[in-house]
Amino acid sequence: MTGAQASYLQTLFREAGVEFDPNVTKAEASKRIDELQAKTGRGQQQRE
Repeated sequence: MTGAQASYLQTLFREAGVEFDPNVTKAEASKRIDELQAKTGRGQQQRE
């Protein structure tokens, strides 16, 4: 995974109460970001 993915994933994992796994590929990190954004509500655009 990239440095930016690792940093963001650490934040998402902490907010979701999940233990961070530093041994994921770039593709796996992208998938986990999507999953954790849905779980934490991050990354969703505000609708008016």
